[in-house]
Amino acid sequence: MSFRSPFPDVEIPNQGVYDFLFGSISDAELEVPAFIDGPSGQVMTYGQLIAHINGVAGALAARGVKPGDVVALHSPNIPAFGAVFHGILRAGATATTVNALYTADDIANQLNDSGAVLLFTVSPLLPQAVAGAEKAGLDASKVIVLDGAPGHESLRDLLTEGAPAPTVTFDPSERLAVLPYSSGTTGRPKGVMLTHKNLVANVSQTNGLIGGKPQRILAVLPFFHIYGMTVLLNLALLNRSTLVTMPKFDLDEFLRISSEHKCTQIFIAPPIAVALAKHPAVDSVDLSSVELVFSGAAPLDANLGHAVEKRLGCIVRQGYGMSEMSPVSHLIPLDRADVPLDSVGFTIPNMECKLVDPVSEKEIPVPESGVSEAGELWCKGPNVMPGYLNNAQATAETITDDGFLRTGDMATVSAEGVVTIVDRLKELIKYKGYQVPPAELEALLLSHPQIADAAVIGVIDSEGEEVPKAYVVQQAEAGLTEDDVMEFVAAKVSPHKKVRAVEFIDVVPKSAAGKILRKDLRAREAAAQ
Repeated sequence: MSFRSPFPDVEIPNQGVYDFLFGSISDAELEVPAFIDGPSGQVMTYGQLIAHINGVAGALAARGVKPGDVVALHSPNIPAFGAVFHGILRAGATATTVNALYTADDIANQLNDSGAVLLFTVSPLLPQAVAGAEKAGLDASKVIVLDGAPGHESLRDLLTEGAPAPTVTFDPSERLAVLPYSSGTTGRPKGVMLTHKNLVANVSQTNGLIGGKPQRILAVLPFFHIYGMTVLLNLALLNRSTLVTMPKFDLDEFLRISSEHKCTQIFIAPPIAVALAKHPAVDSVDLSSVELVFSGAAPLDANLGHAVEKRLGCIVRQGYGMSEMSPVSHLIPLDRADVPLDSVGFTIPNMECKLVDPVSEKEIPVPESGVSEAGELWCKGPNVMPGYLNNAQATAETITDDGFLRTGDMATVSAEGVVTIVDRLKELIKYKGYQVPPAELEALLLSHPQIADAAVIGVIDSEGEEVPKAYVVQQAEAGLTEDDVMEFVAAKVSPHKKVRAVEFIDVVPKSAAGKILRKDLRAREAAAQ
């Protein structure tokens, strides 16, 4: 039995991303700051942004970039990212955004797979960018350095040419806008094909629930990740908000910039919530301007979220999605304080979902009261990708014949339509036949005042049984023992969910978007055997 959003469908304009975001901008809005560079305070207005977008589009066309070509963008969050990203789309090309933390081999793999004809980067990332380009057979002359470097064209070079933006026409439902890379539910990164319609749809679907008016938004989550690209960059620009950019997370800078620029909204991943709730430095700055902290990319524990609310005097909300859904499919609206914070809220407009037993593939009914059994969450809507680039098998394994995307996440749904993610299907630990969700144990561990961060994976014990193992980062000067951690968990969970091994580490490995890299922990475990 499928279920739809409790909110009415919204109109999705039949437009490309550029026309959707900027086609109706007023003269007064052209003077509004679109970006403020957090470290330097330099401002870019909407008028300047649009001029730069058109300049980049013209320069790309002058260099032979045609509609449908792929251009790579390898950059942290800086104002120029917005100009280049939208300049690529304005030219009718497809932007493939490259993780700023990637190695040369990672970059080469993405350039090769996407077929990128140009690469934009920044000087601090130039060594790995050039090495990756060379491995992919892309000449150094095809590497443009936004802030300039000897032997490479710069963004200033492109803009001062004054080449007019090309006139391009395309079907928004067919033309690929972006090509981010995602592991999906399993495996090595794959090119996620997202059309202009996908991106326009997802901004339209979410705007009425978490947008709708100008804000001053701290942009620390990377724009190269689909969460930052849609929920930060595009949604903010539609509402004529001001994005205060940070190229990387540093707590002191994060607090300084949030305070000095009086940010009203902060979009984060859960690791930042841990700092906001627990770090003493938070008390040294004025964050009274913050109205909303919105978390995504990984599960947020309700107790942690409420601790942030109490400390900052703001509201905390959570959302859920995947690159393959552009990315948002569920969120807690700003005006719904009654929705449990450990849920991901409601299905967004224009979407249909269902829960499916991962073994029998039978649909799990929505209950008349209470909460359903857990099942894999399947989603369908105008924001769902058409497929993976050049990978028909992975596409067929992920999208059903009738258009539902298999998320690989286990969830429940309440009679009121509130969805709660239990855990990733592939990450569930099976202990003596019982399912143990790592995220549940991680949330419990984070509630301990002496634990700064934690991750849980399944490991094989001496009897060949898969058991939960916790990797724990202690607070400064904490003196926990392994037994302390195991006893703390054992007192609060069912017997089969007990943590049965503990290892203290300095830092939990995470992606740039804040997701725990369990594969790195598994590799660490294998190396220790």
